[in-house]
Amino acid sequence: MTAVNSPAEPTDSRAVAGRAVTALALRQTRRGTLVVAALVAGMSAVAVAAHRSTVKDQVDAAALEALARNPAIRTLFGEPIALDDAGGFAVWRTGTALAVVLAVWALLAATRITRGEEDAGRWDVLLAGRVPITTVVARHIAVLVAASLLAGAAAFAGLAAAGATAGGAAVHSAGLALCGVFFTAVGAMTAQVFATRASASGAAVAVLGISMLLRMVGDGVAALGWLRWLSPFGLTALARPYDGNRIWPLLVLFAACLVLATAAAAAAGRRDIRDGYLRSSSGRAPRMRLLGSVQAFAVRRLVRPLAAWSAGVGAYYLLIGVLALSMSRFLTDNPHFADLAAQAGFAGLGTVRGYAATLFALLAVPAGAFTAVRLATLAADETGRRLTLLFAQPLTRVRMLTGEIAAALGGVIVLTTVAGLATWSGTKAVDADLGLTAALSGAWNVVPIALLCLGAGVLALGWASRAVAIIGSLPAAGGFLLKVIADSSGWPAWVGQLSPFAHLAAVPDDPVNWPAAFLMTAVATLAAAAGVFGYQLRDLRT
Repeated sequence: MTAVNSPAEPTDSRAVAGRAVTALALRQTRRGTLVVAALVAGMSAVAVAAHRSTVKDQVDAAALEALARNPAIRTLFGEPIALDDAGGFAVWRTGTALAVVLAVWALLAATRITRGEEDAGRWDVLLAGRVPITTVVARHIAVLVAASLLAGAAAFAGLAAAGATAGGAAVHSAGLALCGVFFTAVGAMTAQVFATRASASGAAVAVLGISMLLRMVGDGVAALGWLRWLSPFGLTALARPYDGNRIWPLLVLFAACLVLATAAAAAAGRRDIRDGYLRSSSGRAPRMRLLGSVQAFAVRRLVRPLAAWSAGVGAYYLLIGVLALSMSRFLTDNPHFADLAAQAGFAGLGTVRGYAATLFALLAVPAGAFTAVRLATLAADETGRRLTLLFAQPLTRVRMLTGEIAAALGGVIVLTTVAGLATWSGTKAVDADLGLTAALSGAWNVVPIALLCLGAGVLALGWASRAVAIIGSLPAAGGFLLKVIADSSGWPAWVGQLSPFAHLAAVPDDPVNWPAAFLMTAVATLAAAAGVFGYQLRDLRT
C-alpha cells in the first residue's frame, strides 16, 4: 500500500531545515558571544569596584563631576551622570567603550556569517533547498540579536553583583544590548547592499564611525546636543541610567533596530545569490598596478583597508589635538581635579605633552588590531581557496607570508604616523605646545606593542589558523584590559606588569623605554619565526 504524504510534511521539513540554519549560526558565533559577554560583565563589575577607591566622599564626587563637565572630557568620555553613584560612575567610565566593543563585534559577525559565507559559496547548496534566503538571513540576524541581548544581560549581572542599583543597571544594559542589535542590523543590511564581505564590513564600520562622531559632537557642544538623537550611542546616553532612567530614547532605538533588521531580511529576497544591490562595473579596464610580485600584491591588498583605518584613526586624533589645550588648562587650574582624574585612570592630563602621551597609549589597540585583521584576511583567503592556484605556482609559502608581514608592518608605520600628524595638526590649530617631533615620537612609541600583535598573529596563522584575529589582538586589546583591571581592582603589582602597556613610557612626556621596546620586538620576532615554521609544516586549509 502506497503511503500518502500529508500536507504538513513540507512545512515540517522547512521547520527542521530552519532550525538547522539557526544551529549553524549559533555554532559560528558562540565563542565570540561568550568572550564579549564575559568582557562586558567583568568590566562593568570592575568599574563599580573602582568607584570605591576613586570617590571616597561627596567632595570627591562633586569634584569629579566638575572635571567631567569640561567640554573636552564630555567629548571624549561622554556626558557625566550620577557620578556619586557607583553604577553611574561605571556607566560613564565604561559604557561607551563597551558599547563600541559590542557594536564592532556585532557588525563584523553579521557580515562574516552572512555575506562572507555567501561570497565564499558555502550557501549555494543551502539556498538550493527548502529554506529561502530571506529566512536564512533572518535566522542569522535573530542569533546575533540574542547574542547582543546576552551581552546586555551580562552587563546587568556584573553591575548588580558588584552592588550597583538594579534600576539603573537595567536601563544601561538595555541600551548596551540595543547598540549591539542596531549594528547587527547595520551589518546585515550592508551585506545585502554590497557584493563582497570587505565592502560590507567597511560600510558598516563607516556607519559606526559616523554614529560615534555624532555622539561626541553632541556631548561636547551644547548647542548641537540634538545630534545625539541621530546616533545609537547618543540615544543610550540620553536614557540617563542612574539619573532619571528614561525609556523613550531606548524605544526610539528599538524602533530603529526593528525597521533596519526587517529591511535587511526583506532586501535579501530581492537580489540575486552572491550579488548585491551595488556591484562593480564589469566593463572597466583591468587594473594591473602592483601585480608584478607577491610583495607588490600584498601592498595592493593593503591599500584600501589601510586608507579606511587611517581615516578613522586620523579623525579621532585630530580631535584629540584640538581638545589638548582646553583639557590641560582646566586641570592646571584645578589640581585637585587632576588628582581625581589620575585615580580614575587618566593620569598625566594636566600638560599638553602628558595629555598626548596618555591618549597615544590607546593607539596601540587599533594599531595591533589592524595587524591581526590583515593576517586573519590571509587565513580567510586560504580557507576560501583563493590561494590554491597561487601556491600551485613556483612560489614558496614563506615568500607569500613574508610579503604579507612586511606589508602589515608598513601599514602600522603609516597608521601611527597618521595619528601623530593628526594630533600635531590639531594642537597647532589651537596653539598648543606640542612639536611635530614630539607628536610623531609619541605615536611611534606604541609600535612595539603592534609588533607583538603581528608576531602573535603569525604564530596563530602557523599553529591555530582559525583564531588568528583573536590571538593576534591579545597583546594590545587583552594587555590594555589587563592593565586597566589590575589598576582598578587593587590586584598585586606583578599582575599589572604582565601587560605590555605597563612597560610603555609616557612619550613624549618621558623618554622612550628602549630596553622594554627591544624586548617586545625580540619576543615578537621569535613568535613570528615560530609561526612561519608552523605555516610551512601544516596543510593548506580547504
